[in-house]
Amino acid sequence: MIAVGLRRGLSGTARRAALLAHGLTLPGLVLGASMAGFGALHVTVAAAAQWWALAAVTGLRPERLTHQGALPRLAAWLALTLVTALAGTALVLPP
Repeated sequence: MIAVGLRRGLSGTARRAALLAHGLTLPGLVLGASMAGFGALHVTVAAAAQWWALAAVTGLRPERLTHQGALPRLAAWLALTLVTALAGTALVLPP
């Protein structure tokens, strides 16, 4: 969903760079976690929480984070990411 929003909202070189970065994010996170010796499950849960929080806060239009006065939206994204990541981790990993 975020990739569709990036494709729709941006144009030219910015769109290509955003789509490439979006496509390489998850493989990069998994590779980075494996190189550090940390489990990829935690990183995958955190990345999924971040993407879903971004979709919820921006209404599937991530370019809204770059507009004037987007600081409250950015703060809401970070807070929702934290809550979602903690809830997702609790659901996936046993205590």
